[in-house]
Amino acid sequence: MGSTQIRITSGVSALDHLLGGLFIGDNVVWYDDAGSLAGTFCLNFIQASQTESKFIIYVSFDRSPKNLLKQLGDLAENPLMTILDCFTCGKGEGSEIFNQFYEKNSARWPYRIVKVNEPHVPRQVMETIHDIHKSLRGDVRFVFESLTGMQDLWGGEEAVLKFYTHSCPRLYELNTIAYWIAEKRAHSARLKAYINQIAQVAIDLSTKRGRSALTLLKAEKRNPGTVNTPNYYWTEGTHIRFEDQKRTLGPIDIGQRLKTLRTRQGLSQTELARSVGVTPSTISQIEGNLIYPSLPALFKIADTLSIKISAFFQEKTEQNDPIVFSVKSGVNVRFPNLPKESIQGKILTPVGSDPRVEASVIEIPANTLLPAHFYRHKGEEFGYVMTGRLQAEIKHVVHELAEGDIVYLTSEIPSQWKNPGPGSARLLWLKIK
Repeated sequence: MGSTQIRITSGVSALDHLLGGLFIGDNVVWYDDAGSLAGTFCLNFIQASQTESKFIIYVSFDRSPKNLLKQLGDLAENPLMTILDCFTCGKGEGSEIFNQFYEKNSARWPYRIVKVNEPHVPRQVMETIHDIHKSLRGDVRFVFESLTGMQDLWGGEEAVLKFYTHSCPRLYELNTIAYWIAEKRAHSARLKAYINQIAQVAIDLSTKRGRSALTLLKAEKRNPGTVNTPNYYWTEGTHIRFEDQKRTLGPIDIGQRLKTLRTRQGLSQTELARSVGVTPSTISQIEGNLIYPSLPALFKIADTLSIKISAFFQEKTEQNDPIVFSVKSGVNVRFPNLPKESIQGKILTPVGSDPRVEASVIEIPANTLLPAHFYRHKGEEFGYVMTGRLQAEIKHVVHELAEGDIVYLTSEIPSQWKNPGPGSARLLWLKIK
């Protein structure tokens, strides 16, 4: 059989706990009552997959490439992501306004976008998907947006059902994991019954009395004990929190704390796993609260992250963070998207804490060009130039920064930084959550 029963995180620790994690081979159907609830779960799934260095194919029937790139943000720039555009020549009807995206070279690097010229023909879509999949390795991840879009384009449920019933078993045997999104009210009970019969996991998302609820309808080869029971949650940006998360996960959420501490230092799951002496899958399962680390592994993790092991077990109110601390006690931060020799940084704020403002010192050598901003952060940022000179390019405008200057970033971030010399430049950088 295609499924090897390897547990994979969905990127949402509370969902992993409710569901028992994802399995290789899973087809996961999301019935979205509001039409906008499944997107956040998909973003977390994509982010978790990219962290594990897994290829992703995003099949879009409902959004133009420009719209989808805006939704995906930095996730779309990852070389592991392929977007299959079934919109431009589908619902977009080949309109010039949508084709301009390709004419202006917007679809080129750093994006990998494949336009399907005949998305009205299900076989053409299926063949394109399989051709792309053959060029990739490992357990590829899929997001299909959406079954409803397919139905609108293909003129009825029969074509959708045929495509789904042919694709799901094949994706299962190919050791993939696929998310399928459907607007709940747009499909008949008959179609949903067929879909649920084939899918390994079926999830209902709805809004009840102003509260978002997730209900497991099916969880094959699992025993979650929560099928057909609403689990209420809320979102903060891309973060998802369940109302009973503390009760479900217990008083100590080691997985979430590990993920927070790791990402703050710019470490990938693979890098941390290499330092600890375990597999990246083990780190992924710990962060998803699917397994607990052994005591020796926990000590190695704490040592790698330069924290006390008690940081995993103390509540925030129990922590006694220092009031005064120096740059000498800072922890090196990694910048995975930039060359190692081009930048150095240290986190100043205690790494075991969770402050609203995170401070770090960043040093950029003379005559160095950074092809991107050093942090991926959804929020405000302040930078103070302690020494040296810098140039920051924002929206094709170059801003000159000298010693004593302050830069303030909100929604726009620099596309590149440059230190023209003659000496190194040092920044005090503040990230505000």
